[in-house]
Amino acid sequence: MPLTKPDVHAVHDPVAEVMERARTAQAQFADVDQDRADAAVRAVAWSLYKPANAREIAELAVADTGLGNVADKIVKKQRKTFGTLRDLLRGRSVGVIEHDVAHGIVRYAKPMGVIGAVTPSTNPGATPVNKAMMAIKGRNAIVIAPSPLGYRTTARAVELMRAELETIGLPADLVQILPAPITKDSTEALMRACDLVVVTGSQDNVRRAYSSGTPAIGVGAGNVPVMIDETADLDAAAARIRDSKIFDNATSCSSENAVVIVDAVYDRAVAALERAGAYLCGREEKQRIAERLWVRGKLNRDLIARDADVLARAFELPEKADGAKFFLVEEEGIGRAAPFSGEKLALVLTVYRAKDFAEAKAKVAAILDHQGKGHSCGIHTTDMARARELAEDLDVVRVLVNFAHTFGNGGGFNSGLGFTLSMGCGSWQKNSISENLSYRHFLNITHLVTPIPEDRPSEQDLFGPHWDRIGHSEDAR
Repeated sequence: MPLTKPDVHAVHDPVAEVMERARTAQAQFADVDQDRADAAVRAVAWSLYKPANAREIAELAVADTGLGNVADKIVKKQRKTFGTLRDLLRGRSVGVIEHDVAHGIVRYAKPMGVIGAVTPSTNPGATPVNKAMMAIKGRNAIVIAPSPLGYRTTARAVELMRAELETIGLPADLVQILPAPITKDSTEALMRACDLVVVTGSQDNVRRAYSSGTPAIGVGAGNVPVMIDETADLDAAAARIRDSKIFDNATSCSSENAVVIVDAVYDRAVAALERAGAYLCGREEKQRIAERLWVRGKLNRDLIARDADVLARAFELPEKADGAKFFLVEEEGIGRAAPFSGEKLALVLTVYRAKDFAEAKAKVAAILDHQGKGHSCGIHTTDMARARELAEDLDVVRVLVNFAHTFGNGGGFNSGLGFTLSMGCGSWQKNSISENLSYRHFLNITHLVTPIPEDRPSEQDLFGPHWDRIGHSEDAR
């Protein structure tokens, strides 16, 4: 009996099925005008911004992952969605998006196709919707590969997005989620099959995306250090640091992980942080925190992103710590042997003393070199020359001045950075972008080029300074 080849079409391939539906939906959406594209973006935004939905997704996220807290997650979902919608509605993504008369160039926006989005457990509701809004702004479809831990939350967010799209007569399949269970194999299959991969989350997934053969945008790990110098308004700086650090129990990659304080105001700045709600841990308490926050060299999942009272009990802190909003740990070391110098994803803030601004700058740089290089840092100061020096000298994409870092780094109503939940960290973390992710990253651009008056400088204009330096003569030519 002759052997027959198996019918490949009979093999159940859930990734292929999702991709086929996504491509069909995207083909129907690809030719809509700007108003229709923006209507789709509004629909997706409303699916999460709607108060009842924001609460439902926030409660699901905390129940599923145990990370963060419901009240802050509601704020995050509504604030990020509202801000991103503001940004998206102010830009064009259909047809002519720029006419550069001087250079004779007209730029036309085109869809990329199907976006594969890998999203993290820290934001299983907000990040998928944020990416879907940007993808749909560019008339793309999107398939989301969530963290397994946050699958139920992401699936519900996707369900809500799909329902809102259907209410305005658009294909629900513009937004999809990979079927459970999420595995490395299914995520990699999506990466290979889609037209662009956008990864927020583990650096392992970022590396997999870049090696998938598909164009990819990955973002880097955070470990934000901020500086307080002797010119700062100490109480204002402490309040900003507190508000940022405690937001959603420090789940954000933009949450402060270390504060470097110059010696001249060290004691007063620590006192300001204590007035703002911090508890300063002693040496023995610091040791207990180290032993319990890390287990076999890795962060203890039972303690990250937990409420302050949970941590106080786990660390066996005294009654004086009751009611504290976050915890200060003084440190001198930086590097692998000093775990407090890294990202903690917990309400623990490492405090460093520096003799002056120069040493504080060096410590901020060393912290970033250890972890978080390229991401961001901050300074609380009234001396803008120092802020400019940090921006000129440090290998980071963002330097924030007098901000609650979490509320400025990923976009804010008093920050010119675009709203996003995905921050590129440049080549310093092997990322392909050194800016906040935006809808522009989800567009292909066609350039219409027409003749302009000739722009040809003389050889003297271009080579003259070099010729003068080398003693150029006609014979040398």
